[in-house]
Amino acid sequence: MTEISKLGEFGLIHRLTDNIKIKNESTIKGVGDDCAVLHYPDSEVLVTTDMLMEGVHFDLTYIDLQHLGYKSAMVNISDIFAMNGTPRQLTVSIALSKRFKVEDMDDFYSGLKLACDKWGVDIVGGDTTSSYTGLAISITCIGEARKDDIVYRSGAKDTDLICVSGDLGAAYMGLQLLEREKSVYYQQVDEARKKNDKRALEELRNFQPDFAGKEYLLQRQLQTEARGDIIAQFRELGIRPTAMMDISDGLSSELMHICKESGCGCRIYEKNIPIDYQTAVMAEEMNMNVTTCALNGGEDYELLFTVPIGDNEKIQQMDNVKLIGHITRPELGQMLVTRDNQEFELKAQGWNPLSKEE
Repeated sequence: MTEISKLGEFGLIHRLTDNIKIKNESTIKGVGDDCAVLHYPDSEVLVTTDMLMEGVHFDLTYIDLQHLGYKSAMVNISDIFAMNGTPRQLTVSIALSKRFKVEDMDDFYSGLKLACDKWGVDIVGGDTTSSYTGLAISITCIGEARKDDIVYRSGAKDTDLICVSGDLGAAYMGLQLLEREKSVYYQQVDEARKKNDKRALEELRNFQPDFAGKEYLLQRQLQTEARGDIIAQFRELGIRPTAMMDISDGLSSELMHICKESGCGCRIYEKNIPIDYQTAVMAEEMNMNVTTCALNGGEDYELLFTVPIGDNEKIQQMDNVKLIGHITRPELGQMLVTRDNQEFELKAQGWNPLSKEE
């Protein structure tokens, strides 16, 4: 393994970026100067930034650096799609401690490039620095859209249909599974140490949890996918959503954002919320309510959007999209209708990174 100090900052940048090929005409100059140079003559520029902190947003106990690079790019690319835009460029800034080697950053950039290549995004710059507290990642994604195509959170209107792509709750259940197995592992290590059982400690070095039958949950947590395929279907079918968000903090929280920004209410139906079989099985195994997981789990990065009621037939033609409810007048509230036709007010119980620890 190669110490990063042997390459230095600029040596590391060259190693990670020298083989990047430019894919977009709007990228005039990428990595290698004081600034990237971009050109957008006939469209609006979209910019989004995410920061990911070790121990807060990810745990290197169970996510490798290649998957982390892939996920870091995808969550930003997803934000551009959530505005009905096209992602074009990405900048990457990393703060890392001395425990990371050059090869670790090779793996991280390998994941970044896989994600960017999938959606034709250019890596055009960034920064590297040292950290005393682990790994910190800051990514900015730049995209474009015609002014009339951009979809905000504020455009939903009474009688609009509420739709989601994919299924919900799987990423959250994948996280619960990983956290459970991590807890089991460290519990076994503690017991072996208390008994001074060197043989058991040696065997635990090769500890491999049994994830058979739960692969989809792990994939949804570790290999996030931005739903550019849904945006492509919008364009093929002539659909322009009235409001849209990606689901990072949970369906309930995101839907309440749309209602607040649009000045409306909503009614969604529990029976229509799309849930994968593995998600339901895992929720039952962990004695959790699967609907609660789907409403509040987060990290699905599916698209939540509203369309005029007249687009119902077009929505029925879309692959992997489910109609889950409709927009109402604001005085009717934000409601969930259960399978037995009871009504409950939606609560924003999704993950809050700034909440106080209990």
